[in-house]
Amino acid sequence: MSVAQAIYPKTGPDVTSEWWRGAVIYQIYPRSFQDSNGDGIGDLKGITQRLPYIASLGVDAVWISPFFTSPMKDFGYDVADFCDVDPIFGTLSDFDALIETAQELGVKILIDLVLSHTSDQHPWFEESRQSATNDKSDWYVWADAKPDGTPPNNWLSIFGGSAWHWDSRRCQYYLHNFLVSQPDLNFHEPAVQNSLLDVARFWLERGVNGFRLDTINFYFADKQLRDNPALPPERRNSTIATAVNPYNHQEHIYSKNQPETLDFLRQLRAVMDPYDAAAVGEVGDAQRGLEILGQYTAGDDMMQMCYAFELLSGERPSASFIADVFAKVDEVAADGWACWAYSNHDVQRHTSRWSLTPSSERTFTTLMMCLRGSACIYQGEELGLPEADVSFEELQDPYGIEFWPEYKGRDGCRTPMVWSRSNSNGGFSAADQTWLPVPSEHLRHSVDASEADPTALVHHYRKAISLRHAHPALMRGSMNGMSADGAALQFLRSEGNEVVFCAFNLGGEPTQVSLPQGKWTQIGQELNSAPVGSEGVVYLGSWQICLALKTG
Repeated sequence: MSVAQAIYPKTGPDVTSEWWRGAVIYQIYPRSFQDSNGDGIGDLKGITQRLPYIASLGVDAVWISPFFTSPMKDFGYDVADFCDVDPIFGTLSDFDALIETAQELGVKILIDLVLSHTSDQHPWFEESRQSATNDKSDWYVWADAKPDGTPPNNWLSIFGGSAWHWDSRRCQYYLHNFLVSQPDLNFHEPAVQNSLLDVARFWLERGVNGFRLDTINFYFADKQLRDNPALPPERRNSTIATAVNPYNHQEHIYSKNQPETLDFLRQLRAVMDPYDAAAVGEVGDAQRGLEILGQYTAGDDMMQMCYAFELLSGERPSASFIADVFAKVDEVAADGWACWAYSNHDVQRHTSRWSLTPSSERTFTTLMMCLRGSACIYQGEELGLPEADVSFEELQDPYGIEFWPEYKGRDGCRTPMVWSRSNSNGGFSAADQTWLPVPSEHLRHSVDASEADPTALVHHYRKAISLRHAHPALMRGSMNGMSADGAALQFLRSEGNEVVFCAFNLGGEPTQVSLPQGKWTQIGQELNSAPVGSEGVVYLGSWQICLALKTG
């Protein structure tokens, strides 16, 4: 379907509610959420079927990972048609029904736009690769070989090896920051920018409330194609298979993070604003992520939020680590707005990654709902799902297949959602075989088992989200006075006349914190908040919190 064929040619409302500020966003990986037709793969009708459950959590919005037409070599992040639904997920009519149901439930829908690259099966690329003189010849990043036939520079692909691939049709190399089958678009070509802005309009006119923007800092590459410098070992990222992936050996100052990105984001914001739409950009940069977040979300003409990776860390965050992260935010992104997450479709689930206990799971959940910024929940984390152990024979992720066994890829966090204990597929699918296996150890965490157990984690998520919505200071207020003393982390959130004191014991031993001057009333009792003593000292047990409202 072409961009011009949007079926709802309406003008969006001219409002600016900032509904996104402090929003809680639930991420769905559609292949693994709910299969409605028995083929073993999740789909849009399945998401629509389960939207009442998502709404019951109290979240503000849902982010749906890609469902566009795709050869699925990177499971939807390789797009062959930006404006249609892949048949495995359903149809545009199914998407319209999803939007209608979400609106009835009061849940906003964000879709995952992958703008930096396409599939090599996209018609744009199929035309571009035919010659150096056709109408789309400059729509992708093409370059001549060096005199010795080697690639034009030293840029590397995230999936391993050179970021350049030789194309015998044009006798040139094309850039691919990800898989060979994911050629990068040339954002220096105005027609490319205009076409992608039309894509955004197409989905806005269909009723989406905004976008998650994949690899937002990869849009532009250096026009001169200069070599990236080497990155010293001590500065390499510890979260993305450092030991086995040479991508971490470079500082990617030319292959991404280019200044021209800012102007394109302003154009995209101008397209979004009439629809009261919001975007959260994924900033993929281990060294300058927060700095770029600050640039991309500053003022009122850029993106509303950017996705921060600091709390997707490999090691469990300590009080001092979190204090250091927010000190850096204050330094480089004070005028910006972060969107925090512990888990997503690209990292090991945080329950396993951080070796959490039921008590520490609850404490980190409450902490997320008290931090300044918006929050993302990844499907199943509210059930306490651990990382699944997927054998090499069952592996689907090209990243894991490439770097196995030192890095097992991302399939362990992408296994199907578990809804019921009543069958081997956990209520996800009626198929004999699902695209990834449903781990038997997940069945005891299923939605129906959790709903029936008053001590289950999902009820804590509901209470923590409800607390956030009950206090404007926690939703959109400022954050001041963050400090760490051993395992104790404390800070203040303020909005108007409301001030909330937040303290968290991020350790297994008892500790204590002191309240600021003033009168304070305990809140969050349902979240195991410690009582406020008359002496201004609060005693925190193992993994206990204290939340207090200033009353004088």
